[in-house]
Amino acid sequence: MNEPAPHSPDARPSDAPHEGAAVVPQAAAGASRALWRQPWFWLTLASGLALASSFFLWQKVSGMAEQLARQSAEATAQSIEARTLARQALDQARDAASRQAVLEARLAEVSLQRSQIEELLQTLSRSRDENLIVDIEAAIRLGQQQAELTGSPQPLLAQLKSAEQRLARVAQPRLAPLQRALARDIDRIRSANLPDTPALLVKLDELVRLVDEIPLAADPPPRSQGRAAADAPPLRAEDPLWQRWLARVWQPFQGLVRVSRIAQPEAALLSPEQGFFLRENLKLRIINARLGLLARQHAAARADLAAAADLINRYFDPASKKTQLAATLLQQIQSQMRSAELPRVDETLAALAAAAGATR
Repeated sequence: MNEPAPHSPDARPSDAPHEGAAVVPQAAAGASRALWRQPWFWLTLASGLALASSFFLWQKVSGMAEQLARQSAEATAQSIEARTLARQALDQARDAASRQAVLEARLAEVSLQRSQIEELLQTLSRSRDENLIVDIEAAIRLGQQQAELTGSPQPLLAQLKSAEQRLARVAQPRLAPLQRALARDIDRIRSANLPDTPALLVKLDELVRLVDEIPLAADPPPRSQGRAAADAPPLRAEDPLWQRWLARVWQPFQGLVRVSRIAQPEAALLSPEQGFFLRENLKLRIINARLGLLARQHAAARADLAAAADLINRYFDPASKKTQLAATLLQQIQSQMRSAELPRVDETLAALAAAAGATR
């Protein structure tokens, strides 16, 4: 398509409006320049800016006031709540303090009662232990006296065993030294080689009874009619008459004469009265030996037994069974009699004294 040329005469009439439009902005620009130079413009602008700034400040202050009021309300509520909690805590603290005071009072009371009970128990235990020690000491001393009187360690040993059993039932640690002392004394008494005094006394009594039965060397042996008839020669029908008559006459006279051998000549010269005093003297010797054994005078007892054995060997018939039995008893008594002393329980008595001192 054909466009008109820019410099054609047809295009000129359109240039006039464009020029008028350019003149209007220039006038507006000049008017605006004149406006900026007016003082009231700046006053108005400053007033507006100040008003706007005041508005914004007022809004900010209002927001801050609201925030402060809200925070103050919250702080007040928290303060009220804190006061309430503090009051409750104070009440709980007072309640806890009162309960603690009550508990401390009860604890002090319980502690006092416990100390009183412990003291009472210790007193009772001490009294019981003291009574036990006194009883044991009295029993042991009584057993020692019985052992000294009888010459046998069995009474003392029985009392020591009984004391050991009583201490084992009590089971007090502070009485352990006494238990050890008792055990040592029991072992020492058991291991001691002591004569059996009761058995010796029985044998001495049996020997005293036999004194009246053993025959003297001067006494004729008992012969019965049956034995005399047995010793006589038997009579026969074919024997002569005179021989049979002589045997009948001689038979009663056979026991009138006895031929025997006596080692001690003085034994044959004893009269019946002297034989009675000899038996009584022998009894006295045996009884003195018995008393010496009870008094634990073993040397004197052995001397009396030796004298009794000498009398039996010198004046009594050694062929008699009762004399042999008496001699055997004397030998057994002399072999069983010893001069061993009864063991003492000084260690146990010392432990009892120490235990009694500790319980006081």
